[in-house]
Amino acid sequence: MVSSLIRYGKSVLVYLIWAALLSGCIAGVPPWERDLLAEKKMQLIPDPAENEMDEKIYFSKEGTSGGQGIGGGGCGCN
Repeated sequence: MVSSLIRYGKSVLVYLIWAALLSGCIAGVPPWERDLLAEKKMQLIPDPAENEMDEKIYFSKEGTSGGQGIGGGGCGCN
């Protein structure tokens, strides 16, 4: 009897924790705050032209194209 109450209490606790965590996902962004999120500085790549120039410089220095996350390429001389 006691073990079933403990199991029931644990499942209720887990449910309440999940409900508390997921309740923040339901709320939307108010209209008066959407303009702040739509600003150019909030975008992943704020200036595509500047990003293209950085990619070109990176490509010319490293001798690789794309995938800046991993090393490699270049002339191989030390």
